[in-house]
Amino acid sequence: QVQVVESGGGLVQAGGSLRLSCVASGSIFRMNGMGWYRQAPGKQRELVATISIGSITNYADSVKGRFTISRDNAKNTMYLQMNSLKPEDTAVYYCNARVVRYGSTYQHDYWGQGTQVTVSS
Repeated sequence: QVQVVESGGGLVQAGGSLRLSCVASGSIFRMNGMGWYRQAPGKQRELVATISIGSITNYADSVKGRFTISRDNAKNTMYLQMNSLKPEDTAVYYCNARVVRYGSTYQHDYWGQGTQVTVSS
């Protein structure tokens, strides 16, 4: 099995910064794409940023220039550096990992439990 755990959320004032981490562990043969998603109260989950196994990145327009996604393949870890935070960034942030397990030829999606980010005005 594979476990995905996020950390680094918290309460910050507008204009501040936070760094989220996501660690995947377990029976991992290869970690393909990874991504951060968020869900605000009363809203659907939305994509924040994704990063491929070759570190090609993609960002939602709302976070471009403020957030930076990165990964450390040796540690099966992904990061999200969030700068110039705004109240509208308040949400639960989820990590998604697309994993090929040992003994499998298919990738599966795994999600973390989420970490709360609250930005006060």
